[in-house]
Amino acid sequence: MGAEEPSGLFQRAIAAWHLRQGVERVPTRPEDRVGFLRMVVYGVGGFVNNTLAAAIGGMLIVLNLGLGMDPAMVGLLGALPRLTDALTDPLMGYLSDHTRSRWGRRRPYIFGGAIAAGLIFMVLWWLPPGQSHSFYFAWFLVGSLLFYLAYTVFATPWVALGYELTPDYNERTRLMGTQNFISQLAYVVSPWFLWFMTNEAWFPDQVVGARWLAVIIGLVVIVLGIQPALLLRERFAAPTGSPAAEKPLTLGLADSLRDFARGLKITLSSGPFLKLGAATFLVFNGFILISSFQFYVIIYYVFGGDQALGARWAGYSGTVGAVSTFVVITLVTWLGTVIGKRRAFFVAIGLSMVGYALKWFCYNPEVPWLLLVPAPLMAFGLGGLFTLMGSMIADVVDVDELETHERREGMYGSIFWWVVKLGMAAALAGGGFLLNATGFDVALGGQQSELTITLMRIFDAFIPVVASGLAIWAVWAYPITEESAGQVRAELERRRGRAGGQQ
Repeated sequence: MGAEEPSGLFQRAIAAWHLRQGVERVPTRPEDRVGFLRMVVYGVGGFVNNTLAAAIGGMLIVLNLGLGMDPAMVGLLGALPRLTDALTDPLMGYLSDHTRSRWGRRRPYIFGGAIAAGLIFMVLWWLPPGQSHSFYFAWFLVGSLLFYLAYTVFATPWVALGYELTPDYNERTRLMGTQNFISQLAYVVSPWFLWFMTNEAWFPDQVVGARWLAVIIGLVVIVLGIQPALLLRERFAAPTGSPAAEKPLTLGLADSLRDFARGLKITLSSGPFLKLGAATFLVFNGFILISSFQFYVIIYYVFGGDQALGARWAGYSGTVGAVSTFVVITLVTWLGTVIGKRRAFFVAIGLSMVGYALKWFCYNPEVPWLLLVPAPLMAFGLGGLFTLMGSMIADVVDVDELETHERREGMYGSIFWWVVKLGMAAALAGGGFLLNATGFDVALGGQQSELTITLMRIFDAFIPVVASGLAIWAVWAYPITEESAGQVRAELERRRGRAGGQQ
């Protein structure tokens, strides 16, 4: 008799574990499977989403290193446009939930938003030469406001589309795992953005390098961003007799505002959703807050101020982390179907905390290559977070429908990602002020004071550790399990019928 296939061993291990836990396993129905190709297409949208996020954050350093702008001003440029998202994200979510067109609720916005975001991003970095810092601040502020609006039009309906592609508890985890796997390809490339812009063989300075990098990124965003709109179909339609189905196609302005406010209030009243939002803010904010610190520590501590060499090794570290994230996503996706999403979150975030703490020991001028060691463990942070959170929020949407008879994928997705962007805004602004607080002076090059270097290292290593620990505490009492999610789905299907809610 031949050896048993690995997949069979895994399935038996999963079944045995759930038997010990007293959980009844319900196999994924054939009609609930998304299919690998459709998962890949949805993941392409995630690649675009991550590319834009990585680019706008990672390229801001050029305003300091290339144009000499004050780090606090650069931080404000990263933060101020995000404040508008507090309004535009929920509005876009509401609009997407309530749009009725021959092309669906989500796809027209995904298509148009991808094109607009790509074009505006190109123009944003086409900075006129020889201007004052005040001019560049105003140029970038206005351009960023327009860019983030287009980004919201693309990203919010794309996120909502993922929540409705399958109603199955574990298939949602597999979908989000596949999406996150493909999305992480953006972070294989993005650590090399600084090296690309700084390459003297190609560009006279970093500002010109940023200009041409933005053109490449914009074209990629346009070509790939429209694919989910062209190739995916929306699953959910409001069941007959539900409040959503009975609403008129058009509402007056006052009625629309009241309906929007009501939906926003219900969304923000969801206890499980608030736990997920708080955990996401803490993990992501802790990472972004020190994301630029890593470059500074590598350049000015490990390599004594050598920007070219530091940028190269920062690229190596980022690539190792990004490649490791692919393994992390695969592991966390499997783990989430075995021990549950909440426990898988604890494992992933705990391992990332170990990785961040190791930076204190491994960022060593005497042994530079050690800076690669923490990267695989740190990858468990965002890799685990964005694999599990989308799947868990989709479960929250079902609970909300059970209680309110309405589906709000767009509203939940928009507020969740607004929390992510709020964290990024706070972190980008806070990062600039923290860098100033260390006493860093770009004019000193490799002659930064010992206190400056020490403070940068402390912030870089231990701020994410504290934030991630608080995130674990926030999710500790998250209530939705596979068993309770199955009960919710059964009641929803009883209420609307097996065919209800599908197109």
